[in-house]
Amino acid sequence: MKAALCVEPGRLEIVDRDPAPSPKSGEARIAISHVGICGTDYHIFEGKHPFLEYPRVMGHEISATVVEAGEGVDLGLGTKVIVNPYIACGTCIACRKDKPNCCTNIRVLGVHTDGAMCEEITVPAVNLYPADDLSPEAAATVEFLAIGAHAVRRSLTPSGSRALVIGAGPIGLGTAIFARIAGHDVTLLDTSSERLSMAADRLGFTSGLIADNHLEAAVAELTRGDGFDVVFDATGYRPSMERAFRFVAHGGSLVLVSVVKEDITFSDPEFHKREMTLIGSRNATRVDFDHVRKSIADGLVPIDQLITHRTTLTDLATDLPRWAREKSGLIKALIRIG
Repeated sequence: MKAALCVEPGRLEIVDRDPAPSPKSGEARIAISHVGICGTDYHIFEGKHPFLEYPRVMGHEISATVVEAGEGVDLGLGTKVIVNPYIACGTCIACRKDKPNCCTNIRVLGVHTDGAMCEEITVPAVNLYPADDLSPEAAATVEFLAIGAHAVRRSLTPSGSRALVIGAGPIGLGTAIFARIAGHDVTLLDTSSERLSMAADRLGFTSGLIADNHLEAAVAELTRGDGFDVVFDATGYRPSMERAFRFVAHGGSLVLVSVVKEDITFSDPEFHKREMTLIGSRNATRVDFDHVRKSIADGLVPIDQLITHRTTLTDLATDLPRWAREKSGLIKALIRIG
């Protein structure tokens, strides 16, 4: 089968590989339809991922079709599926608490093990969810949107709250969309006026702030000095995560959707006087995937506005390196595989 192999940083090749193995009990072999390109994939290509071994087949935002089912799998052949790429061990403390998204032995497709930028893969059937009536393109967006949906659910913030989403990249925009679905009044914050304008024009987020030296004053003016009930940081940038504490209202919450390798620090007196809640949000669970699928089916997610770039497996070796450099106008790029 054909596969896109990141041989080493900066080197992506389309190669011939052995077909996906026949499924064992509890597994299914799936034909890949579409794969979304994630920020993680660009980082892998650029050599910026700290925990990755090359060579690697990337790809974890996946829509597919079941072509072979192992013993005990009740998914019929031809079933269109959304793939949860977080392969959990099922026995650790997190899995026993029904939190496989933060399994202590987690393996993420395309990161810890080869992913779906290829024609077929074999995966545990428990990680496959029926796509129902979603188009193959829409189904391939569910995983990245589920990251934001999970963060919003983790926040436990009541409807009608004022929400600030920091970072207008794909994860931030997904978070903003599901904060809006949850009934929040959403403001976006970014360093780029172009990204904020695109979020306003394509997605209807007209309340935006620029991260400059006047930001604290702008937040105070917008919130009448109160701050935001909930703040989501989706930047993956330590200074932004540390600055985010300042924007949380007394009694509010800060959700760290992104992760950095470094330590982050904050003022304990400022943290305590607000009696604020600090929440980590990692990956997503079946509940979030189902919420996203239903929200797309109900017309609440503007998929046609989120997908800005398209390519094929054949053209990927040219397009992905170019999009890694040229981000203007880019929200979500999809690869058509099958």
